[in-house]
Amino acid sequence: INHIVHNGGLYKRPFNEAFEETPMLVAVLTYVGYGVLTLFGYLRDFMRQWKIEKCQNATEREEQKDFVPLYQDFENFYNRNLYMRIRDSWNRPICSVPGAKVDMMERVSHDYNWTFTYTGRVIKDIINMGSYNYLGFAQKTGACQEAAAKVLSQYGAGVCSTRQEMGNLDKHEELEKLVARFLGVESAMAYGMGFATNSMNIPALVGKGCLILSDELNHASLVLGARLSGATIRIFKHNNMQSLEKLLKDAIVHGQPRTRRPWKKILILVEGIYSMEGSIVRLPEVIALKKKYKSYLYLDEAHSIGALGPSGRGVVEYFGLSPEDVDVMMGTFTKSFGAAGGYIGGKKELIDYLRTYSHSAAYATSMSPPVVEQIITSVKCIMGEDGTTIGRARVQQLAENTRYFRRRLKEMGFIIYGNEDSPVVPLMLYMPAKIGAFGREMLKRNIGVVVVGFPATPIIESRARFCLSAAHTKEMLDTALKEINEVGDLLQLKYSRRRLVPLLDRPFDETTYEETED
Repeated sequence: INHIVHNGGLYKRPFNEAFEETPMLVAVLTYVGYGVLTLFGYLRDFMRQWKIEKCQNATEREEQKDFVPLYQDFENFYNRNLYMRIRDSWNRPICSVPGAKVDMMERVSHDYNWTFTYTGRVIKDIINMGSYNYLGFAQKTGACQEAAAKVLSQYGAGVCSTRQEMGNLDKHEELEKLVARFLGVESAMAYGMGFATNSMNIPALVGKGCLILSDELNHASLVLGARLSGATIRIFKHNNMQSLEKLLKDAIVHGQPRTRRPWKKILILVEGIYSMEGSIVRLPEVIALKKKYKSYLYLDEAHSIGALGPSGRGVVEYFGLSPEDVDVMMGTFTKSFGAAGGYIGGKKELIDYLRTYSHSAAYATSMSPPVVEQIITSVKCIMGEDGTTIGRARVQQLAENTRYFRRRLKEMGFIIYGNEDSPVVPLMLYMPAKIGAFGREMLKRNIGVVVVGFPATPIIESRARFCLSAAHTKEMLDTALKEINEVGDLLQLKYSRRRLVPLLDRPFDETTYEETED
C-alpha cells in the first residue's frame, strides 16, 4: 500500500509511505511452512514424552506433579519447536563499541541451539546494520567519550539513591534544562530507563474512569503502562485517522460503559517512528483530531528524536509543528544519543506533578553521571552549542543514507515497509525458514542484521530490520547492499511486484472527516 499526502493544509511537506501487499502465493506458502513446523513440533513432543528424543526444555519435577503447573506446556510450544531452530540468529554477543562496525564473538551449538559454546575466535569488522546508533554517537573516541571519562573520575559510576532523596546531582538539573531547550518545551524530566519512562509514567497520568486510545502497533512499554494505569483501553488501526476519529466520537457520545458519565480524560498514545514498520505517525492529523475532540496527546519519540527533522528535534520539527500542541513529549536517550534512559517534556505543571507522583522518580535510582554527561555532550553537539557543525552534519548524513539505502533496496525488487524518511528499514522475508537463513547468510558475509518473526510481528510478516546510522559511509552501505542483493537472489526474497494502492480511500481533510463504513 502506498500513500502520498500533501493536502488539507496540514502537511507542509510530502508524506510518502509504502506497505506493499503480500503476494498471495507467498502468504499461502508461509502458512504452509508454519503448518509443517507445527506438525513436526507435535511429533517431536510425542517422541520426547516417550523418551525417544532427549527432552531439554523446562519441565516440572516429579514431586511437583500434583501442583498447578509452573510451566505451561502449550505456551512454550512455539519456543521449543519453532524458535529453537533459529535461536542462533539472536542474542549474539558483541565485544566492541556498537558503532558502524562491530566485533562479534563466534559461538557454535552441538545440540541444535539448546546451548552454545564459544570458540574463542572473534569475528572482526562486521558492518553493523542492527544497532539504533542513528547519529553515530556510540563511539569510544571523541568529545562525548572524553567528557564522560572526566565526569566518571569526578562523580564515580553510580549515585546509590533516588532523585527525591540523595541522588539529585547538578548534572541531572543541567541535563533537564538542556533537554527542555532542545525540545522547545517549558520543562523536562529525565529517567534512568526508557522502557520505564512509559510504563511507570502513564499510570501517573491516567487511571480508572479515563480512556486511552492506543495505536495497534504501539511498543510494549506503552502497552504495559496503559494496562498498569487501570484506564479503559481501546485500540485504533495503525496510523488510520478514520479509525481514531470513530473511537473519539463514540467515546464522547456514549461516555463510560453502564453509567454513561463523561470520561475524566481521553489520552491518545502514538509513536514518532514505529520500530517494526518503519512508518512515521501522521502527527498533523492526530493533532487536528486531538484539538477537535479536546483530548490529550502522548507522543513517544524513542526512535524519532535525533533521527528526524532538519536539526534532529524529532517528528514535531519534521512536520513543522509546535511542541505546544503535544501534551506529553516522551523520548529515549538510548538511540540517537548513544546513552541510556528516557525523558518526558511538556508544561511545567505536568513535570512538577510527575516529579512527585511518578514511580520512576520516587523509587528508581538516579541516572549514572557518565551517562548523563554523554547525553549532555551529544545534545549540545546536535544543537551546535559545542561550536561545531558536526551535529547538524550527522543529522543530514543520516537523512541521505536513509533515502539512498531505501531507494536501492526497492530498485533491487525487495518489499520494503515504511516511510521514505524513516531510518528503520524493514525488508520482508515472510517464510519462517528464511528468517534464520537470512541472518546466517548475512553474517557469513560480515554483515550484522536483526531478523524478526512471530510473535513480534504478524505470523506471515517476518522481516529483517535494518537501522541506518550517520556513521555508515557510502562504501559500507554499498558493500551491505551488494551482499543483501546476493542473499536476496540466493533465498529468492525479491517479492515486489510494485502493486501500489492507496492506503486510505481518500485524503485527509478536516471538513470531510466523517464516519466511514468498513
